[in-house]
Order: sequence, then structure tokens, then C-alpha cells
Amino acid sequence: MKTSLFIFALLFSGSLLAATDHYVLRDGNHVHHLKITKLNDEYNVSMDVDFEPNADEKNAKACSAEIAGEAKSSGENKITLKKRSEEEANFCTLDITLSATGAKVEQSKDCDNFLSSICHFTSEGKEIPKVK
Repeated sequence: MKTSLFIFALLFSGSLLAATDHYVLRDGNHVHHLKITKLNDEYNVSMDVDFEPNADEKNAKACSAEIAGEAKSSGENKITLKKRSEEEANFCTLDITLSATGAKVEQSKDCDNFLSSICHFTSEGKEIPKVK
């Protein structure tokens, strides 16, 4: 019985240290969704985008993309996700700056290999609001 209580306490205390935050930005017909899970000092990040052409993007095609993986803290309120392309020998890097109300995302040039058409992971200087 003591062993069961000890295992339960360990599982319960570990789940208290995990936190998942969602961030969503809808900009016209473009949607960014960012999910960040922090467990102790480890981060897991996933970001997906779904873009339908806006009025000023008449000849563009709709697109969707996703990137996910382990991220590293790169300073106060900053985390970096670096993901290797499966087709080519380059990396997509997302630099994420967190605030109390949201997150801003910048992408490296090599992220173009993960994306098509008008899609991009960068938030273009806009803050992606945190879902409460």
C-alpha cells in the first residue's frame, strides 16, 4: 500500500510541473497556432499554420504546414526550436519570444523548405495571443 501511495505521489507531483500554453493568431484568412509544453526545464513546441489566400493574394494557393520538436531555452523568455529537414541537409529554426500575453515567432530562411505557397511560421512582428 505504501508503495502504491509513493508511486501515485511521484506521478502526481510530476504532472504539477508540466504546463501547456496555446497561442492562436487569426490574421485575415491566415491562422497561426503555437503550442508550448514545459516539463521541468524541457520544452516541446509545435506550431501549425493554415493559410487561405487573402484578397491581396489572388493567385496564391492555400497551404498548411506543421513543425514540432524539442526546444531549448535561449535566454529569458526566449526559446528556440531547431528542426532538421527530412529532404535536405538544413534546419528550420524558430526563435520564440514569450510575454505574459502572447508570443512572437521569427523563422530562419531555411524554414522555406518546410513551407509552400504563402505559408510562413513567422508572426511578422505581431504577437500571437495566449489562449486563456
